[in-house]
Parts: sequence; structure tokens; C-alpha cells
Amino acid sequence: MKHAAGAEPGIDPVKRDALIGILQEIQEKEGYLSREQMIAVGRQLKLPVSKVYGVATFYNQFRFHAPGKYHIQLCRGTACHVKGSLGVLEAVKRYLKIEANETTKDGLFSLEVVACIGACGLAPVLSINGEFHASMTPEKAEKVLADIRKAEEGK
Repeated sequence: MKHAAGAEPGIDPVKRDALIGILQEIQEKEGYLSREQMIAVGRQLKLPVSKVYGVATFYNQFRFHAPGKYHIQLCRGTACHVKGSLGVLEAVKRYLKIEANETTKDGLFSLEVVACIGACGLAPVLSINGEFHASMTPEKAEKVLADIRKAEEGK
């Protein structure tokens, strides 16, 4: 049986649409989707947790870990890639001692790699809590993060 593009097998489209909206609301309020929240949503919609999790993982907009106080999005789109975003990514991971989709132990930083931020003219670019940092190099990225950490320590 064929499924429409973007449609997950085995779930009623009406429930799927309701589920997506509920998951979006939870993430907007909480910053991520916890296991407990997905279980509760499954109960509410009378869906197995496996279906809730399947829908949540199908869409890359959903996060499953609490973001850091400073959520970093690093663009790996074509323009950023060509201009050296891989080196920036490696520097950020090394400096923070985390991988993509992780949060530092102190909860200060989280790192997400995105396919495109939509700021190709600023490549390579990273966004920290929605603020763009353009023409990044590994050294510039480390300095931005060090400045944030220093400011936080001074509070």
C-alpha cells in the first residue's frame, strides 16, 4: 500500500494532525519533548507511544532533550559547507565537549546542526538563540562561546 508523501503509515490522518499540533505546543512551552510527555499524549489520543514517537522522530523540528540556555544552531547548508562550516562545527564540538543534539553538563549550551538557516549571504553562519553570527571561522566561533561563558560566570 502506498502512502502520501510525508504521511506516516498506520495512523489516522486526523489523529496525526492533532498529534503534530499537540507536540508543537508542548515543545514551544517546554523546549523539548520528554518521554513522559509523549506517553501522556499517547494516552490522551488513544495512540500507542510507539506511534507518537514515530511521528515525533519523522519530523526534524522536534527535540528530545532540554536545550541549553544558549541554543546554538550551526548551518551545514551548501553555502555554509563550501565556506567552511565543517571546521566551525568541529571547533564548537571540541570547545563545548558535546556532539550535535546534546547539551553541555552545566546546561549552558546546546548544539543543533541544521540543513539550512536561510542566511546564505552570511555563510558560514551560526545562530545563538536566534542571533546570527556571520562569516564564522573556528577561531571566531570559539571566541563567541568563550565571551558568553565569561559573561555568564560574571553574573
